[in-house]
Amino acid sequence: MSDKLMRGRVWPMLLLLLFLLAAGTATYFWNAYTRFSSTPLNVAAGGNSIDVSRGSSFRNIVADLRQQQLSTASPLYWRALAAQMRVGGKLHAGEYALEPGITPRQLLANMVAGKVLQRNFTIVDGWTFAELRQALAKTEKLQHDSTNLDDAALMQKIGAGGEAPEGRFLPETYAYVKGDGELDILRRAHAAMVKTLADLWAGRAKDLPLTTPYDALILASIVEKETGRADERAEIAGVFVRRLQDHMLLQTDPSVIYGMGAKYAGNIRKSDLTTDTPFNTYTRAGLPPTPIALPGRPALVAALHPADGDALYFVARGDGGHVFASSLEEHNRNVDCYQRKHCR
Repeated sequence: MSDKLMRGRVWPMLLLLLFLLAAGTATYFWNAYTRFSSTPLNVAAGGNSIDVSRGSSFRNIVADLRQQQLSTASPLYWRALAAQMRVGGKLHAGEYALEPGITPRQLLANMVAGKVLQRNFTIVDGWTFAELRQALAKTEKLQHDSTNLDDAALMQKIGAGGEAPEGRFLPETYAYVKGDGELDILRRAHAAMVKTLADLWAGRAKDLPLTTPYDALILASIVEKETGRADERAEIAGVFVRRLQDHMLLQTDPSVIYGMGAKYAGNIRKSDLTTDTPFNTYTRAGLPPTPIALPGRPALVAALHPADGDALYFVARGDGGHVFASSLEEHNRNVDCYQRKHCR
């Protein structure tokens, strides 16, 4: 066989081999790329997150994923995936949740859609404003931008300058993202209370001894601290409303305790009831000057829709509930029975 003929047969075979090799290599890499894009990242059972700083390049993001050992894939695969999804340069900064099972494709889709990780902060019914500030200071991924502000400066910052802060923030759960600050949550909670109180005040019961929505807020805070039972709130509110109408002292221990501040050591003594403070409702008539806690919506509803009846007194039973009485004589018997354990 001549060399010319031999070369004529070898070249097609070489070209075929090169084609098969290229096709095999492409198939291998395509299969590997497909597995990469649909295989979950190495996320721990409890989940994780990745923080994309403003101005981060795609290379930085991939490097961070690899550094955290969330992905061991070559950056080439990540670049190919970004090109296929046409998301290069479109990824938003922020903190993104990495839940078990999330794939590279899902992660990039979240980043291009800006589906940043949302966290929740709950303001608990009955907290004082001081307790709210303490809880905010301990909350992770939240800018602590109110730390160096006193109460007056804080209220000024959220657009409520001149208001006493106690009671002004609605207990609810508020979502936030990394980068939000304490003032963001407080501003929203304050606005929520303003709206809720205005809506409820507009539909209040008739002939209440409350002249302003702020009076209702104060009364609701007392109801909030007196009971945690939903079935008793309106009844307890009714007691205080009737005492206000009859010009009786409210004589509510939670208000006295609030006025004692740091002096309160867990027990309220007879001397505490006779020591005058602006919040001592045993020595001063009417409502205290400000709320004594952050009332939730149920307490606000109870204050503005108190239960009918003739009860003017109540005493704790010791099981979370209360016994009500319409006369002082009956009340004293209840006190003897449920507090002094001298039941007759």
